[in-house]
Amino acid sequence: MNSTHRKSVIIVDDDKFYTKLLTQLLAENLDRPVIAFLSPKEALAALTRLEVGMIVTDYEMPELNGFEFIAEATKVVPNANFILITGNPITAAMEEKMKTLPIKAVLAKPFTWRKLCDEIIRFWPTSSLNPFIGTSFPGNPAAVRANSPSASSSKSV
Repeated sequence: MNSTHRKSVIIVDDDKFYTKLLTQLLAENLDRPVIAFLSPKEALAALTRLEVGMIVTDYEMPELNGFEFIAEATKVVPNANFILITGNPITAAMEEKMKTLPIKAVLAKPFTWRKLCDEIIRFWPTSSLNPFIGTSFPGNPAAVRANSPSASSSKSV
């Protein structure tokens, strides 16, 4: 089995309700494990034990802000991809700081879970196999290929 196939989506956000909802929606719609942390420090401690494919982190958190978390996380998982989510306006200073970090995308809250799914798929670590085959949300090209009549002759109704 390709090691990329086992990699997880990691969510780091201090808002308990929001994190729970986002984790549930992603887990139901991506063929990936989704692991959530309410504390960036707890996430950092756990990263060494996880197969990380993508890290989605909030910007505004009490222990470390998103930039501080990403800077520390890249020391633990140097090849990780990051998506920053924020309810704050993006300032010129933030844009400059983002250029120094491995941030693949920035999503302003509120955003749809489908938009986040699209960005996760878009920036997922490359492999020879699409790790999202079977992902069933509308608009996912992998789902269209996996669910086309030529892809499978048995379908549930």
